[in-house]
Amino acid sequence: MDKAKIKDLVNQAIEENPELFLIELNFLPDNKIYVEVDGDNGIPLKECIRISRGVEHSLDREEEDFSLEVTSPDIANPLKVKRQYIKNINRKLQVKLKDNSSFLGDLKSVDEESINLEWNTREPKPIGKGKITVAKKATIQFADILEAKVKILF
Repeated sequence: MDKAKIKDLVNQAIEENPELFLIELNFLPDNKIYVEVDGDNGIPLKECIRISRGVEHSLDREEEDFSLEVTSPDIANPLKVKRQYIKNINRKLQVKLKDNSSFLGDLKSVDEESINLEWNTREPKPIGKGKITVAKKATIQFADILEAKVKILF
């Protein structure tokens, strides 16, 4: 299977819609091609079908049999590319770091090398009894992130 040709076909199909971006392209055993695509405003099913057909019609099943799966990201899966972080600005993000610490906060901004989270927490008053609400912020480098997931609240 010509992986470079398939990668070019996938990229050409995605480039037809500038809102779309590739998250993952995998070549699995038994000639299975797995393509995960997202969009800045989500990805409609018709776009997954269009990409699938664009790739499939350019390949010859007589030459080599294959299966092709074009899918959108699962909300339960971690974010994989920076553009997914940008898409999720102002959403709650659960971030686990390589040092085993974790943060749950609102994603406020994304730059080339890091993300910025903000959250409120209850802490003991400096003087007296009781607790006060304190606003916290953290800048987290992409290199330090083990896993980041969008947290859906009901």
